[in-house]
Amino acid sequence: MTTADSRKIADFWFDPICPWAWMTSRWMLEVEKLRPVDTRWHVMSLAVLNENREDLPEKYKQNLANAWRPVRVLIAAAQAHGDKVLGPLYTELGTRFHNQGLPNNRETIEAALAAAGLPVELADAADSDAYDAEVRASHRQGISLVGEDVGTPVIAVDGPDGEKVAFFGPVVTPTPRGEAAARLWDGTLLVASTPGFFEIKRTRTAEPSFE
Repeated sequence: MTTADSRKIADFWFDPICPWAWMTSRWMLEVEKLRPVDTRWHVMSLAVLNENREDLPEKYKQNLANAWRPVRVLIAAAQAHGDKVLGPLYTELGTRFHNQGLPNNRETIEAALAAAGLPVELADAADSDAYDAEVRASHRQGISLVGEDVGTPVIAVDGPDGEKVAFFGPVVTPTPRGEAAARLWDGTLLVASTPGFFEIKRTRTAEPSFE
């Protein structure tokens, strides 16, 4: 029997605008059902990660400028109501951004806040730099575990021997469900906790499938 004390914590850093992080986050919710692990959510920022890059397409640069808006709101919500709101608010934002294809604007953010049971006035943070230092600090906490040459999500969990294991990804579509999700978790921990292991990769041949 699994008790609360025997369950591990998986720290998960996300940027809500990233469709691939969204896929991975929904996988983590599946993993929680079948493995003794609970997800603890943290904000990271693709805008921060890429702010000094000059080789990005213009459209992507525009998306990154707008990427500040939801992460600011997430940090503001967590400061006002506790970190426990990050998971539910991420779910509401991600569902609208990715599954419903709604724009990253105030109306969408307010709808997500309301659905998460939070004051819609928190959307004011989207266009303020008052929370940028906290966004950067949360981002730095996650990215420092894996290095600057990756993206979102970053996951950190205690490995089989109790050591901290952190990795980027996994990048997967569609979201694995049921025992397939659990097997991917087991395999990811196996390779990520192997000393000296760094990378498995292949070219992406499909777009995120929001099933």
